[in-house]
Amino acid sequence: MKNRFLKTIGLALIVTTMACQAQERITVKGTQFYKGDKPYAYIGTNYWYGSLLASKKVGDRKRLLRELDLMQKNGIDNLRIIVGGDGGKYDFTVRPALQYEQGKYDNDLLDGLDFLINEMGKRKMYAVLYLTNNWEWSGGMSQYLEWNGKGAIPVPNIAPNTWPQFMSYTEQFHSCEPCMKALENHVKFIMGRTNNYSKKKYTQDNTIMSWQVGNEPRTFTPENEAKFTSWLNNIVNLIDSLDKNHLVSTGSEGKNSSNDSMEIFERTHQNPNIDYLTMHIWPKNWNWFKADNAEATLPTTLENAGNYIDDHIKVANTLKRPIIIEEFGLPRENENLAAGSSVANRDVFYNYIFNRVAESVKNNGPLQGANFWGFGGEGKAITKDGKWNPGDPLTTDPPQEPQGLNSVFSSDKSTLDIVKKYNLELKK
Repeated sequence: MKNRFLKTIGLALIVTTMACQAQERITVKGTQFYKGDKPYAYIGTNYWYGSLLASKKVGDRKRLLRELDLMQKNGIDNLRIIVGGDGGKYDFTVRPALQYEQGKYDNDLLDGLDFLINEMGKRKMYAVLYLTNNWEWSGGMSQYLEWNGKGAIPVPNIAPNTWPQFMSYTEQFHSCEPCMKALENHVKFIMGRTNNYSKKKYTQDNTIMSWQVGNEPRTFTPENEAKFTSWLNNIVNLIDSLDKNHLVSTGSEGKNSSNDSMEIFERTHQNPNIDYLTMHIWPKNWNWFKADNAEATLPTTLENAGNYIDDHIKVANTLKRPIIIEEFGLPRENENLAAGSSVANRDVFYNYIFNRVAESVKNNGPLQGANFWGFGGEGKAITKDGKWNPGDPLTTDPPQEPQGLNSVFSSDKSTLDIVKKYNLELKK
């Protein structure tokens, strides 16, 4: 009897200890995130290529583990990751693709996604998983259009195609019933998965903080707002119906995804199943910042970023939800692609963004986090112009951009020190 009693007590202690160590779920209450019963705010990163790096065939798992450890060392516990790519037959797109044909998946890359999420769980990290892309660099909506008879994708980096041409093409997605249905099938397939390493269903794994509809879904034109909003509500409601344990977000740039209208941004995000809001800030792409005239344009960049943030905080307060600056980046000095070149201007910009988050958290405001774009780890540009080719090291810069353009490399100590400083402050 005595031994059985001691065994029972011992088992209870083990179960209790395991429960205490279990990863806590991220939830939302009002305009704040919670990890378990404590507020959760963070400085995280974009790590879109994580599942590719975790692939047995085309990845480098040792590098992945080193990078996860380094991020953890700097307080980074929130990673925004793409759920693979689609198609993968064009230059300037992610290759290999997770969904190489409509409804057909690369098992090696699915295994990589499982491995990545499992390793993140070991480190108490959280994943924001986005399920499609508005842009061609991972296939996304344009690939669904090609698969469903709308003609070849006019990849804008391949002449004579243009960006306006590509955007007009992609706008068709919100009117393409078989395209939208195919994306819904993809969502169901991924969300129905069980992790081969942890044996946890994705819908029950607290490593996942949020399912995100996509990367920068946009209305394209004012006339398309109704179709866009109908599609967005349908996909958000589908995700919510499949998983009541995790948060749902859209992946919007904010005003820049909404025909430059805060009113459209607010109208398209009324759905109560959208748990938190997002915004992206790209000073180079939006012609605020000029690397060859950094001294004159950096102050304007900070001022414009501040106004952009303020506009979105107003909507977050109106809708009573948290908001994340989940993409922002700045090139190195003179757009140098090499690790070791100056990141002085970037550090100023990052410090400004992180300080805005810290101030908001201190004052119980809705701005609760930021994911910089992005962590390039041990990656590097191989070609002089930074063009990525299959087999080259992956960085956070997608294949249509020069590798190293916005990457924070493992050797960027000054930037990582700023990240660590603010994460320590937020986690007090």
